[in-house]
Amino acid sequence: MERENGMRNMTVGSPAGHIFYFALPLLAGSFLQQLYNMVDSWVVGNYAGDAALAAVGVGFPVIFMFTSLFMGLSNGGTVVIAQFYGAGHMDRVRDAVDTIYTAFMVSAIPITAVALGLVKPVLLLMQVKADAWAESWLYLTVVSAGLIGAIGYNLNAGILGGLGNSRTTLLFLAISSVMNIVLDLVFVLGCGMGVLGVALGTIISQAFSWLFGLFYINRHYPDIAIRPFCRRFDKTLFRQIMGIGLPAGIQMSLVAIGAMTVMSKINSFGKEFAAAYNVGSKLDSLAFLPVQSLSNAVTSFVGQNIGAKRLDRARQGIRITVIASVVWSAVMLVLIPLGPTLVGFFSDTPAVIQSGSVYLKCIMPFYFLFSVMFCLNNAMRGAGDSMFAMLDVIFSLILVRVPAVYWFADHYGPDYMYYGVGVGWTVGFTLSVIYYLSGRWKRKGSLAEENPG
Repeated sequence: MERENGMRNMTVGSPAGHIFYFALPLLAGSFLQQLYNMVDSWVVGNYAGDAALAAVGVGFPVIFMFTSLFMGLSNGGTVVIAQFYGAGHMDRVRDAVDTIYTAFMVSAIPITAVALGLVKPVLLLMQVKADAWAESWLYLTVVSAGLIGAIGYNLNAGILGGLGNSRTTLLFLAISSVMNIVLDLVFVLGCGMGVLGVALGTIISQAFSWLFGLFYINRHYPDIAIRPFCRRFDKTLFRQIMGIGLPAGIQMSLVAIGAMTVMSKINSFGKEFAAAYNVGSKLDSLAFLPVQSLSNAVTSFVGQNIGAKRLDRARQGIRITVIASVVWSAVMLVLIPLGPTLVGFFSDTPAVIQSGSVYLKCIMPFYFLFSVMFCLNNAMRGAGDSMFAMLDVIFSLILVRVPAVYWFADHYGPDYMYYGVGVGWTVGFTLSVIYYLSGRWKRKGSLAEENPG
C-alpha cells in the first residue's frame, strides 16, 4: 500500500513488488549520476587530455572518503526512520529528522576544512605523478570546498528512503545530473576551463540539488519538514542512529582508503594506466547500479518489516534481492567482449584501451560474489546489525584485497593485478553468507521497541 504523499508502507503487499518498485527510481537516479560522471570523463578525456582524465579518476575515492561519515549518518537515519515508520511512530520519525540535520549543520564546516587540509597529503599518499599533480590538486580542492552539497543531498535521500519514498530522490538527482552535464559543456567546451570547469559544474549542481530538496520536502511533506537550524537534538536517538551509521561510515571511509591505496599502485604505472582505471571503474560502476539499487531497497524493506515484527517478510525480501542480483551479474559478463569498444569511447590512446579492457576481463567473472555480499550486508544493516557489515568489508576489501592487488602486480605485472579484487570479493562473499545463515542478525530486534519516545 502506498500513500498519496509518496511514502511506501512495505509491511503489507507483495515483497517483490515493493522492492522492485522502490529500486527502479533509485536505479534511474543512479544511472543519471553515473551518466554525468561519465560525461565528466568523456569531456575531459576528449578535450583536456589523459592527465586531466587521470585527475578526475584520482578525485573519486578521495571525495568518497571525505563524505563517507555523513553517508553513514544518512544510512543510520534510513534504518532508524524505516523501523519507526514500520512501527507507526511518526513522532519519532520527526525527532530523527531534526536530530540528523542538527548534527549535520554543526559538523559540516569543520569536515569541509579538514578535507581541504588533507588534499595535498592524500595526493602524496596516492603517488600522483608530476604530469597529473596540478590538475588533481585543483580538482580535489574545488570539490572538497563544495562537499556540503553532496552531503546534504545524501541526508535528504536517506530520510526519504526510510519512508519508502525513492521517487522524490530521483527528482533531486535528475535536476543535479542535467545541470551538471550542461555546466560541463559550458565550462569545458565553451569556456575552455578544463578540470576546473568539471569541478565547478559538480559542486554547483550538487548544492542546487540539496537546496531544492529542502524546499521540495518542506513544501510537499510537512510531517517531516526539515528545519536545519531548529537545534532539536535527541542524544539517545542520535546514539541509535550512529550505532548503525557510524560502522557504515567507517566502512565506506576505509573502503575509500583501500581504493586510494590501490590507486597508488595504479598511478605508479603512469598516467595511461591511471586513465584506463578511471574509465574501467566507471563502466564497472555502471554495471553495478541495479545491484546497488536493489540493495538500498532491501535495507528500507527489511527495516520497515523488522519494525513491524515481520521477520518472515524480511527474509523473503532478502531472497528476492539476492536472486535478482545474481541474474544481473551474469548478464553483465557481456562487458568483457565489449571492453575495447567501450573504453575506446573515452580515450583513443591504445595503452588506455588495452589496460581498461584488461580491468573488465579480470573483475567481471567475480561480480556475482560481490553482488551477493553487498545485498546481504545491506539487508542485515536494515535489521540494525551494521557491525558485521563493517568488519566483513574491512577484512575482505582492505586487509585481503589491497595486499592481493599488490601481490599480483609485483609477481605477474599490472595486467594481472585486478585479480586481487576477485580474491577480496571471494572472502567477503563467504563471510557474509556464513553470517547470514547463522541468523545472528535477527537478534537485534526493533529499534522502535527500544526507544518508543
